Amino acid sequence: MALAKLGVVVLDCPDPRALAGFYAAVLGGTVEANSDDSGEWVDLKVPGGPSLAFQEAPGYVPPRWPAADHSQHFHLDLVVDDLDAAEKGVLELGAQPLDADDRERTFRVYADPAGHPFCLCAC
Repeated sequence: MALAKLGVVVLDCPDPRALAGFYAAVLGGTVEANSDDSGEWVDLKVPGGPSLAFQEAPGYVPPRWPAADHSQHFHLDLVVDDLDAAEKGVLELGAQPLDADDRERTFRVYADPAGHPFCLCAC
């Protein structure tokens, strides 16, 4: 028996609205912003999939990929039909390539505008 169920994946970042906008442009969905005394929180309701949330984190330092001394905590695998078209789109939205030179692989690694690694996968 499970003790809990997954609610939402939360990404810490310096600008929750901007990062939610990036992922909304990549995944689709609706951005819902909330602010309270603890800072800004933004939800991205993704159609047909789990929600993502973005939390304001003052002093946020992005992970480095790959770097054992500044390792990533997790990353998102985003499934696409056309790697080249998806790459063009995420780069136009502000993503940065981290490991995208090998065109024979079925995945490529990027960083979102806040520095979180993610993969585009044609798997």
